[in-house]
Amino acid sequence: MPDTEEIDGDNYVSPRYLAGSTCDADPALEPLLALGFDLHHDNLANTYVTAPDHRVRLGFLPEGDDDGLWRINAYRDRFAPPAWGVSFNDTAPTEFVTAFTTALAQAYTAGPDIYLAEPDLKDPELGAFDAAVPLIKNGWQFQHPRWGVMELQSPDGMATCEYTTGRLDPEKELTTLEARWHLWGGPKNGYARWYATATTNTPTALVKAITQSVSDPAPLPRWRDSMLPGLREAAQLTPITPPAPPVPTPLDVQRALTRRPPALGTRSVPRWSTATLPPAPAAPRTAARR
Repeated sequence: MPDTEEIDGDNYVSPRYLAGSTCDADPALEPLLALGFDLHHDNLANTYVTAPDHRVRLGFLPEGDDDGLWRINAYRDRFAPPAWGVSFNDTAPTEFVTAFTTALAQAYTAGPDIYLAEPDLKDPELGAFDAAVPLIKNGWQFQHPRWGVMELQSPDGMATCEYTTGRLDPEKELTTLEARWHLWGGPKNGYARWYATATTNTPTALVKAITQSVSDPAPLPRWRDSMLPGLREAAQLTPITPPAPPVPTPLDVQRALTRRPPALGTRSVPRWSTATLPPAPAAPRTAARR
């Protein structure tokens, strides 16, 4: 367990899909930058990260045109439309983005056959079910079936994952919430709701990285005062306290006894009498009168 001084927060937030964003992009960018991805900024403080072969691009867009804070696209041809795209909005927990970019970095290292791998066209729902397995294992339940939509919901009803079947408009998938995968969570009212989307050809392993992180039961650290009020009210907050000191072992007790200083004597000497002072001069004798 990390030292409390290393934890970036004063409370653990559970469930984690109510933690909100940390507003710190560095942890999510680090897996890609470690592979030599190029980093650029524009004059509005937006950040752009590009793979060495220009087939993967990430945008961190706090000054973008909408609330799509994170946009990650992959390309078979760098001059063609994206083969797939993933987005997270500005209130999505940053750990979800980091889980995705970590899996993306591993896939990119393995090569284009992995990070551009399309789902099984003969049975795409089979791949979708594999990405939904982490949700099912952590207690998410299938909802009443709707035509063309597989929906799972967290036990408390505060987070949802939808997978849409059938043919979708590729452009809408990249620019709206009408994507193959749509996950969201948070209070129903207010500005604390987050979302994530993934388009049709997003590799199953990368979608699974998101669903694993979203449904992980481990809480996330946050600074209570920096959380949106709606999240503070809906989530369970547990203060992060320093660990209790370890119980001394018999060996510790024995060592303490051997180091005990010797007891003082029965006589105590006042501080002011420890210095040796010269004897006082004798008073002069006077002659006795006769």
